[in-house]
Amino acid sequence: MKNLEWNEKGKKELLKTVVLTVNEIDSLSPDGRTGKYIVMDAPDWVIVVPRINDNFLMVKQWRHGNKSLSIEFPGGVINAGESPEEAAKREMEEETGYKAGKLTYLGSANPNPALMRNKVHFFAAEDLVSTGKQHLDDDEYVEYLQVPCEEVCKKIGSEEYPHALMMSALLKYKLKN
Repeated sequence: MKNLEWNEKGKKELLKTVVLTVNEIDSLSPDGRTGKYIVMDAPDWVIVVPRINDNFLMVKQWRHGNKSLSIEFPGGVINAGESPEEAAKREMEEETGYKAGKLTYLGSANPNPALMRNKVHFFAAEDLVSTGKQHLDDDEYVEYLQVPCEEVCKKIGSEEYPHALMMSALLKYKLKN
């Protein structure tokens, strides 16, 4: 629908960090007006929904934006040259010390299309085998735990489980299972 599409005319980098770049975008509206908009460019992410019997394998970690602990599914940034599936396997093993015997792609979504240009890719993980050791990044402080699936479904979106993308991951998982 051409009457709704804007055209990007320019871009100015405002801030570049390890995890994202903030740009000011000059855009032209369908009727010829100009506007400036903030857009974040970041690598794609993965979120893995691992299940062991009637439990989800979750991680607990500090989230600086929320200034609190958050219980989440394992996941993280897709490294350059890495496929979403490779990143899902790597992130789950790094954060939990478990390998997936079976990994199923559940789909992807844009975390917030008003502000972001990247995607998050969702996977289900089954037939898990413990390696007995996490392989955390230098700045990661993560505990893993098994939580009954029913509890996660009831508490998702609560103070303990505040991450909105985890709701999306759970929904994608429930729609496939």
